[in-house]
Formats: sequence, C-alpha cells, structure tokens
Amino acid sequence: MRGAKQGPGRVRRPYTKRARPQQPQPPQQQQQQQRQQQQHSHYEPTLAVPTHPVHITEVIDDQQVGHLPLPQPIYGDVSELQDRVNDLGDSWETESIFEDIIDDLTQDTFPSNVDACTPEQSVTFRQQLRAIGPNEFCHLHIDSGAISAKKLLTAFGIRPPDFLEGRPDEAYLGLLTLAMTRELTKRAKIMSYNSVDDAVHLLKKSRNIVVLTGAGISTSLGIPDFRSKETGLYSQLERLGLGINDPQEVFNIDVFRDDPTIFYTVAKDILPATQKFSPTHAFIAMLQNQGKLLTNYSQNIDNIEANAGILPEKLVQCHGSFATASCQRCGHKVRGDTIFDDIRAGKIPRCGKCITALRARGTGPMKRKRSNNSASGKRARRNFDDFDDDDDDDSLYDIPQAGVMKPDITFFGEPLPDEFSKRLVKHDRNLVDLVIVIGTSLKVAPVSEVVPFLPSHIPQIYISRTPVSHINFDIDLLGDCDVIVAELCRRAGWQLDHPMVPPNQRVDIVLEKGYKSRHIFTPVDDHPKPDLQALAQAQETQQQQQSKKRRNRTSSSRKSGSLAIAA
Repeated sequence: MRGAKQGPGRVRRPYTKRARPQQPQPPQQQQQQQRQQQQHSHYEPTLAVPTHPVHITEVIDDQQVGHLPLPQPIYGDVSELQDRVNDLGDSWETESIFEDIIDDLTQDTFPSNVDACTPEQSVTFRQQLRAIGPNEFCHLHIDSGAISAKKLLTAFGIRPPDFLEGRPDEAYLGLLTLAMTRELTKRAKIMSYNSVDDAVHLLKKSRNIVVLTGAGISTSLGIPDFRSKETGLYSQLERLGLGINDPQEVFNIDVFRDDPTIFYTVAKDILPATQKFSPTHAFIAMLQNQGKLLTNYSQNIDNIEANAGILPEKLVQCHGSFATASCQRCGHKVRGDTIFDDIRAGKIPRCGKCITALRARGTGPMKRKRSNNSASGKRARRNFDDFDDDDDDDSLYDIPQAGVMKPDITFFGEPLPDEFSKRLVKHDRNLVDLVIVIGTSLKVAPVSEVVPFLPSHIPQIYISRTPVSHINFDIDLLGDCDVIVAELCRRAGWQLDHPMVPPNQRVDIVLEKGYKSRHIFTPVDDHPKPDLQALAQAQETQQQQQSKKRRNRTSSSRKSGSLAIAA
C-alpha cells in the first residue's frame, strides 16, 4: 500500500482484488443480498472452521492465548496479506486518516443503535485472530461473507465511523486492517491469572513490584484529575477563558516562556495544599515497607507520595512535581515551597539569586515597560484583575535580568527526567516480577509505553474506574482505587491502617459480562464517610510525632559522638 506505514506487525487488507464498480442489480438480487446481510447479524464465530489443518486450543477469556501454538512465524501470514493488495490503488490517504482517528473510535461498549458483536463473540474473534493468523482469519470470516467488515470492527473495540455510513462494506476494510494490526501487536494475556484471589496471590509472592500511578489515586482527596469530563482540570480550564486554543497549553513550555501569567493564573488552584494521602498512597508505602516495591512511577505532580513516606530512591516522578522549582534564566534550584506564597498571592515568582547578583553589581532589578504592540501577537491577553506580579504592578513590565521561577513540573515540550529512562531500561526491566497500574488511562507518552516495554511474561494488574482497551492486562480490577486496594489487603491478611478506610468495610465484587478476568468492585455503603478534616488533623499529628522521633534520634547520635570525642 503506497505511502502507508510499514512494519513487521502490520496486517494488510485481506482481499485479492479490489471490488470494481458494478452495474445496478435487479430488485430480486438486491432483496436476496439484504436477506444474506440479515443472516450475518446472527453469525456466531467458531474456533474450528479453517480451510487447512490448524491446531486450535480452546481458551476461556479474552486474549488468553499466550500459550497457543501460533502459525510460525506469525508475521509470515502478514507478508502473505501484503502480497495480495497490489491493485488497491492510491488508498494510502484513507489509511492515514484511519490511523489518525482510530484512538477516538476505540471503546469497550457500544450503544444499542450500533450493530456490534457481543462480548462473548468479541472474545472468540480475538482469540481466533491470534490462533490461526490474520490470513486464515480473513478467509474464514470476510472472504466467505460470514460477517461484514463493519460489524467485525466492533470485535476489536472500534466503533464504525459516521463518515463511512452508507458506504459499501469494502470501505471499512482499511480500518479493520489497522484494528487487526493493533490487536496482533498487543501483549497477549497470561491465561493463568484471572481472579481476585490470583491478584492477591501475586501480591503476596512478588518481591520486585513496579507500580505506575496516575491522578486517579489522588481524587479521593479532592484533587481533580486531568481528563475527566466536567470535573477534570482541563474541563475546568476551558471555562476560564484564558485566551488559549487548548487547555493543555497551560502546561506548554513555549506558552510559559512567552507568557508565564497564563500558568500562574491557575497554579494557585493546583498547588499542593494538603499533607494528607489516600489509602492507595498508603498501600504503595506498605509495599515499600514490606520490601516488595521496586519502583513507583508516578505521573502526578502533587508530590503526595512524600506525605505517605515513599522514599525518593523508590520514586520516579515522571512529570516532575512542585517539590522543587528552578529559574528559567540561571537554572538556580530551590525548594518548591519557597515560591508557594508568591503563587498563592497571584504573583510571578522571581529568582532570588538573579536579583541578588543584580544588586551586587549595583544595577538593581531594572524594569522596562512592555510595548502594547507585543511582537508575539499570537494570543489575546486576558484581563487579570486579580493578578499581580508585585506591589508596583510588574505585570506591565519586562524584567529580563531576573529570571522567572518555574516549578519543576515537566511541561509539554520538555524531556522527561533522565532518571525515568535510566531506571526503567537499566534497572527495573530486568528485575520486575509484577506490574500494577493504578488510576491512569495510560494515554500520555512516553509513560504510556512503560507497560508495553516491560517483559510480556511478567503478570500485569490494572486498577482504575474504567478499563483500557489499548493494553491487555491479565487482571482488571475496576472501581474506586482506595476500595480495591483495601480489599486486596484484607484478603492478603495485611492491615491497611488509614482513616479513610472504614472498619470492616464490605465490598461487592462481580464479573463483567463476557469476561473472566474483569472484576467490578462496589463498596456496600453501611458506614458513614470519614471526616476529611479529622483525617488531616490525625495525619498531621502522626507526621509531627514521626518528625519528633527523628529529631530525638539525631540529637542522641550527636551526643554520643560528642562523648566519644571527649573520651
């Protein structure tokens, strides 16, 4: 296919020849075709109808085919498909469009007005694709006319796009090709891990657990995630009228350098203002204290992991955090809380080192009035009535000599910390024996590539409110993260002490229809919700006591050293 992306795992279209335009058919033939299409809607796939002998092993869950004897090599079937598309013409433009939109069309469930495969049918189709290979799969279902390409898309979690509605079924083949390609490049689920008890067993036996966390582990503390509709941070930013095209531009490094007031207008609303931590943070700290935590890769910028006691050597903050801040001019780094007062007051924090150096030279922090005809001219400025750089209204001036301080959050356009790739490639990949992903949809690269990068034979558990379809996890535990980890601890015989976990909490767990390894957790609400204010006070008291103990130990050590010197 000229111009389309190439790769060893790319499946090509399954037809030998492209369908040619045909003459209008008599009404009787049209009625006969309609009856055949109606029969397709009742089509049930089977695992044992290939045209040549293929060994098929029955499996009982979606993607549990890591043990199956696949045609060897699997990519041989792909190359056969590539040889059968020489007359497709200049279709690469359409292929490119499909590649751009396939993520937006991906979903787990479909509305009633979509003629979709049932979950059970989808499981069978996915198993069969891997078991017999794409070439035989297409012969069996598409070439035979047993099922339409449009409907078969839904077996791979793809909603037929509206712009193809009413087109011939051949129009859906390009998108189906991409869907099958993507399915074959996914990690295959390990069939031996399915139940909640399997997850507990993995937790108890593993000694090098990689935990990858997202904003979902902090939402119970009142901290919004980024992408939830209505309540997510990006949805809230859209309603502020910041004069930007996309709310994500708030965290764009080029936008920040052009106009830091955009970020600092909202920074006070996302500034960590709590010493609390959630039960999920406590769960990760428990894994650490039991010697089980290899690394916690956190996408969060709130630095709450430190509140829970997760050690810096066990933590990789993939997107940085508010823990430190750096001058954008001289690189001077300070503790993050030293600029918090300026942020809360609506001021742009300036670099103290730059200002001190200017004063030492006797020049002082010179101000130059901004031109009304800004050279950028790209973005309409907001009227920041409540925004102030300092008492003299520095927002009307440029101060080129004194750099702007920026929290060490990784903005869009900035590289991730070196520690991220170094630890992942040189350390964790060779040691990990269990992967747990909690509270993230894994949609932001390169963190989204962590799980596929780790060895495929390592068990993987997913914990979040909604499932993901672009990665095959071995066990999906769906619901409130705090509820799920508390129930896992209870089943493991571990005591998860946390004020937000009700004593004797009961949880209802059911399997999602069509799956053997996707479990939905719902707490039985027979306890009042915990008092968050009392929680904050209790955790603050606990931290003060821990700090006091550390100071006492330090003081005792110093006295012992002094006595030794005196002796």
